[in-house]
Amino acid sequence: MNKKISDTYCKNEKKPGMHSIGNGLYLRVQVSRTDLNHITKSWLLRWGAGGKYTMGLGPYPAIGLAEARKLGAEAMQRVKLGFDPRAEREALREKVQLNQEALTFREASKKYIQKESPSWKNTKHTQQWTNTLETYALPVIGEKKCEEITLQHVMKVLEPIWISKNETATRIRSRMENIFDWAITHGHRKSANPARWKGLLEHTLTKISKRQRVRHHPALPYRDIPEFIQLIKVIDSISARALEFTILTGCRTGEVLGLKWEEIDFDNKTWIIPKERMKAGIEHRVPLSDQAIGLLVKIKKMSKSEYAFQNNIKIAKPISNMAMLMLLKRIKRHDITVHGFRSSFRDWGAEVTNHTREVMEHALAHKLADESEAAYQRSTFFEKRIALMSDWGKYCYGG
Repeated sequence: MNKKISDTYCKNEKKPGMHSIGNGLYLRVQVSRTDLNHITKSWLLRWGAGGKYTMGLGPYPAIGLAEARKLGAEAMQRVKLGFDPRAEREALREKVQLNQEALTFREASKKYIQKESPSWKNTKHTQQWTNTLETYALPVIGEKKCEEITLQHVMKVLEPIWISKNETATRIRSRMENIFDWAITHGHRKSANPARWKGLLEHTLTKISKRQRVRHHPALPYRDIPEFIQLIKVIDSISARALEFTILTGCRTGEVLGLKWEEIDFDNKTWIIPKERMKAGIEHRVPLSDQAIGLLVKIKKMSKSEYAFQNNIKIAKPISNMAMLMLLKRIKRHDITVHGFRSSFRDWGAEVTNHTREVMEHALAHKLADESEAAYQRSTFFEKRIALMSDWGKYCYGG
């Protein structure tokens, strides 16, 4: 029968019905119910007992006889191998459609943060999410479609820092898992979550105990602080001044960078940090040494912003929370961190002064045992902290 079938046959056949071409391939001829002169033709593949399974191959003459036979033969070969060509084609269509509609991981992370950030405690949390993803995840998977990202891609993000920076890596993994869950929920990914811990990454990444996970921020020995201060004092940049002030106050990076002039009481040499910007959610009063006040006076004379450490490009904003770290890198101090200067301050207080542990802990704004203890320390330790910060200021400047 195949020998009698030709393109001419297909073109001239007008009898409605299924016309066998051979090997399960049929030319289906249909007449319009509203216009008997309107005839449409298409290709259909049938297989299984009694032609149980069918699959359309496209319209005729857009798809000619030779091409229809080729498509039919390829599909029947898949059937013989135990596959369902219909399911495979549908899966391919879904993949193409999903790839067209799906967001990249960068786009998905941005939308997720926009959605969730209003419920977060403060802007610092949003910055932490953004910065860790920008530093570690986005360079690897940022431009990939959410559907394209595999376990191997996630491992490429996590493995380089899983041992050396486990706490950071753990947070990044959790954040990626949340973003992928969002992408799945909103139709940007069909596959399972590749950043899931339970049942997946727990079997591929080394398990780190909580004790192993704790890592102290690399700190400069307190004996080297005066020399280091002299080094950065000659650097003419706002990031150098911010780092100098950070060392003098023993405060956290975010607290320093968010400093607004309205928070400084110059007459009483006090910096009042609002509770909204404090890790413990409690207002913190910082006694300022003569050295710290002198530094602020110099900065304020040149300031054009409400922020003490203003961004030179966008003066309505402070400098980036990465600015001081980048300064350390520029002066080849890859061995220390900004946060580590708090440890330097703490070690100095413990080893070479008579200031008590309680005074030091409150100066560092560490969380206290309970509210009654906190209230007690606010009323009695402030005067002692004035002496502490005065001694520290003198020490930092070699006095």
